[in-house]
Amino acid sequence: MSLVAGIDIGSKSTKAVILDAQRRVVGRAKVRTRPDFAGVAREALETAAREGGVAAQDVTYVATTGFGRYNVPFRDLQITEITCVARAAAFLFPETRCVLDVGAQSTRAIKLRQAGKVKEFKTNDKCAAGAGGFLERAAKYLEVSLEELGTVSLRADNPQAISSVCAVLAESEIINHVSAGQSVENIVRGIHDALASRAQSLLSRVGVEPELTLVGGVALQAGAVAAIEAVTGLKVNLPDSPETVGALGAALLALQRLEKRSGAAAA
Repeated sequence: MSLVAGIDIGSKSTKAVILDAQRRVVGRAKVRTRPDFAGVAREALETAAREGGVAAQDVTYVATTGFGRYNVPFRDLQITEITCVARAAAFLFPETRCVLDVGAQSTRAIKLRQAGKVKEFKTNDKCAAGAGGFLERAAKYLEVSLEELGTVSLRADNPQAISSVCAVLAESEIINHVSAGQSVENIVRGIHDALASRAQSLLSRVGVEPELTLVGGVALQAGAVAAIEAVTGLKVNLPDSPETVGALGAALLALQRLEKRSGAAAA
């Protein structure tokens, strides 16, 4: 059985997706990123293989993406995150023309051509207030688990504005809201609204149009999804495993490269 893998080494987690020759997902995994990029990539690959009931050594081609993509010695190919996310989004939702990728440290708006090719993209500033890492810090301060944050937000009845684009200043705003006696629900929805507003700014710069696909770990939070849909006026496409979309795209491109190589050899 011919298998390929995509490994996405992100700032918070490393994801792996294994595909067979028919582009079916055999296994996927997510593990915590640590400084040993080669080791964590191997761990993610082996975990995905175990999930799929296959052996890691049966994977014949590996493509890496993410900020640690160059540091995996057993890779066959490295690809940018933007290219991988675009390809996977188009594979999952063929009519999509815009992708919003909200990860731990960055938010990207991507405009697509047909077949998932990138037409244009914009990325947030380096400050994490516009990405998922800020949500994690806010959850710790508010004593709410990250998994609960999305549903807590949906119970808001008077969202409190978070206007600062700097993560440090935004945290000060959260402290002020808590001191003023505002509910956790309204503060969290304010955080989600702020993130959605910054995402909408990026989308407007590339030219948002249907269909819009939301990927990245923040897509797991229902409150964030609701805020993005409210500010864009669009119903977003949500993959089943939004945090592994980058790894899926890497695997799809790995399979494409392998097929081209096999075809050239046959000719």
